[in-house]
Amino acid sequence: MPAQPLAAGVVAAVVGFSSSFVVVVAGLTAVGATPAQAASGLLALCLAQAAGMAWLGLRHRTPVTLAWSTPGAALLVSTGAVAGGWPAAVGAFLVTGLLVVLTALVPGLGDLVGRIPPALARAMLAGVLLPLCLAPVTALAISPVLVAPVVLTWLVLLRLARRWAVPGSLAVALVVVVLDARDVLAGLPLLPVVDLTAPAWSAGALLSVALPLYVVTMASQNVPGAAVLTANGYRTPWREALGVTGLGTLLVAPAGGHAVNLAAITAALAAGPEAGPDPARRWWAALSGAATYVLLGLGAGALTAVVTAAADGVIQAAAGLALLGALAAALGEALADPAEREPAVVTFVVAASGVVVLGIGAAFWALLAGLVLRAVLRAGRPGPRPS
Repeated sequence: MPAQPLAAGVVAAVVGFSSSFVVVVAGLTAVGATPAQAASGLLALCLAQAAGMAWLGLRHRTPVTLAWSTPGAALLVSTGAVAGGWPAAVGAFLVTGLLVVLTALVPGLGDLVGRIPPALARAMLAGVLLPLCLAPVTALAISPVLVAPVVLTWLVLLRLARRWAVPGSLAVALVVVVLDARDVLAGLPLLPVVDLTAPAWSAGALLSVALPLYVVTMASQNVPGAAVLTANGYRTPWREALGVTGLGTLLVAPAGGHAVNLAAITAALAAGPEAGPDPARRWWAALSGAATYVLLGLGAGALTAVVTAAADGVIQAAAGLALLGALAAALGEALADPAEREPAVVTFVVAASGVVVLGIGAAFWALLAGLVLRAVLRAGRPGPRPS
């Protein structure tokens, strides 16, 4: 077995997990999950990702890596509690998985999603991320003793070893929490247990969670993940990958998982030159990454307990630092086209406002407002002249 691809798969899984699991836990708890249900969701996501990576890697001999939807988890944080509580959120996760499966089966649905202007989709994501990315600033002002080590670690590693800046700052945050809340941690369960929830459905949850979660996952995870594979010379099994991740989302939703998708940020670690000089052997990274996710999932209970016991601001600061890169990328792409800037800015500010109208969260209204303004600005403009 080739050592370099195997090592690359382990690194990709560890970096992907450690960089964003706090965002997932925060997102699940924001929409109503208890700590036990959040730990169950984290475990279920890890196991589904492992199974999907092993299947796709062995079947296609391609270094396909899967992940949870970090932007989707950030969306859950900004959305907060929905009508119907946690069971309604679980129902929304099921609808998201169903939409991804339908995208694999019905090409026209994918074309419909593709008609959403990329600038507006990225602006919506940026607005969702902004409140989270402000957390390091506010937390540092409120609890400088606890938060300063986290920020300083991130800053030093960003200069010396950029890839490990976020995992390193998160590790320091966990150490700070353990030292600060030893008595609280002593009474919390450390082993994850699958906690199933019967789904419920509400219009507010479907419009606030399911639809935006589907759009964000497709635009910010699946499409970029496929692009990374293509850029490294691989043919992406697109429809099968969507089918596998959609089914994975359907399976993990009752256990608390929100969305399984193609990895985007860490995909290059398994598909690029860091996984070895021979592209034909890099698919081993998918297998080692899958095995690593199984092991990481076993620690979901302990990690969720630490996050739950944290003093206000410490974990939020680490999560905000983890999302700064995604915020920068989303803003850059949202504002790149001068013709789309006004609709993109409107989408951004509405999403960042966190407003809830008629029980529907800001992400839905942000996309709607951007589309309406875009249509108004384009109304009456002459079309392109035929050549």
